[in-house]
Amino acid sequence: MSLLQQESGNETGDAAIGEEITKGSSHIIAAGIVAAVLVTIAIAIFVLAGEKKPVVSGEIVQVWAHPRHVETSGIDASGEAMAKESFDEVLVFAHVKLHNECKHPLVMQDVLANVKQGDGILSVSAGSTTQYDEVFLAYPEIAAYRANSLSPRVILDPGQSVDGTVFWAMRLNKQEWDARKELNFTFRFQYQPSVVLAPHNAVTEQ
Repeated sequence: MSLLQQESGNETGDAAIGEEITKGSSHIIAAGIVAAVLVTIAIAIFVLAGEKKPVVSGEIVQVWAHPRHVETSGIDASGEAMAKESFDEVLVFAHVKLHNECKHPLVMQDVLANVKQGDGILSVSAGSTTQYDEVFLAYPEIAAYRANSLSPRVILDPGQSVDGTVFWAMRLNKQEWDARKELNFTFRFQYQPSVVLAPHNAVTEQ
């Protein structure tokens, strides 16, 4: 065999080896892409599986408010004289609809009305159903707006829906109330995360 033939044979062998290496590299790249896709899918499944839907679905149907200036009579419940007090407050009423999305009962512990102001957020706990009734006795001028009350301590059975009005008394004057930047409501449940709902309609004043 001549030297030329030997060189030609070596070149052919080198080309074959290079071709095998290239094929091997292609397989590695393809395997890497497949692995990356599988990891991405696994992460997505893990994230989606870890996401829990809210324990409650619902809406704030309507909110209305009654700003007022309060001056006490200067006489206590027993008829004794006491110092007079004067302050401003806003009575806030929200028509609420809630639905228990869980397979177990939900115990509501409180409903907070959150008013975002320029210097922070004012959060106030809801009044009881008894206080709700007392408000309309004390202020007959708003008696026409009385509706079914919803207790801030209501227990919702699995799949149950409730519909009613919750109220709050906020120590704000009308100017502070009108200057609010945001209004929403936090529904707090025992052993469950809270749910925040915001009204979709403008607040009505009475």
